[in-house]
Amino acid sequence: MPRIGLVIRPEWPPEQLRGYAAAVEAAGLDEVWLWEDCFFSGGVAAASAALAATSSVRVGLGLMPAPLRNPVLAAMEISGLARLFPGRFVPAAGHGVLPWMVQVGASVASPMGLLREWVPAVRALLGGETVTVSGEYVRLDQVTLDWPPPEPVPLLVGARGPKTLALAGELADGLVLDASFTAAGVARTIAQSFAARPAAARPAQVVVYLPTGSAPGSAERILAQLRVPTDPLPERTALGTPAEVAAAIRAYADAGATTVALQPTPDDPDIEGTLALAAAARDHLHREG
Repeated sequence: MPRIGLVIRPEWPPEQLRGYAAAVEAAGLDEVWLWEDCFFSGGVAAASAALAATSSVRVGLGLMPAPLRNPVLAAMEISGLARLFPGRFVPAAGHGVLPWMVQVGASVASPMGLLREWVPAVRALLGGETVTVSGEYVRLDQVTLDWPPPEPVPLLVGARGPKTLALAGELADGLVLDASFTAAGVARTIAQSFAARPAAARPAQVVVYLPTGSAPGSAERILAQLRVPTDPLPERTALGTPAEVAAAIRAYADAGATTVALQPTPDDPDIEGTLALAAAARDHLHREG
């Protein structure tokens, strides 16, 4: 049984976030997922608001663009939320949208090189280690967090291209995969990303965003949003009745997803209906066992 969540889009006004997060929890879903895009609200602030508005759901931030965040600041923010809301914050990092990184003056010559230095540094800081490193992008001198998390906090990496997926499989505690993956693509990606790790050492968390919607015209809205609209739409969406949405979720779970985050479009005209569909699909899966 995968964990089932709902993506709260950054395109929606920040003042609506707490209400949406509370509604996700009231509907019985397991997780809320957010992401940090230019030039909407900051992801850490959004995650903090969602956590404060709820009491049991996990809140994932997938993802923070590494070029925008010094690794020490990122570790401090992650640790603070992990201590304030134990076991409920799931952070992820990645390259960010590279044209936006250029636009804000944060681009680097090698995004892969930055992520290779950034992820181990943040993980070490979260683990309570004193970190000294002199890399091309990350330079730390005897840095130790005063308030590291008392329990381990998995750090996931969001990835799409084969090189970043391989890097995530090497360094991270899990993956966040966007809406460009079919269930078959998720299975291939997991196998390829973690091929170098023994099965017992493979990350336990694989989060997949799955487009959904309950209102008429949802398929057309999703198709307009997808970046790579080459695969048949039914293979990469969760549309239809609760049983049909549950079947789509099950396919991704069978492929290796541990969390399926149902993703509305930013122009979804009936968020409440979409949330009700997600909750009904979750209930259907629970009845199936």
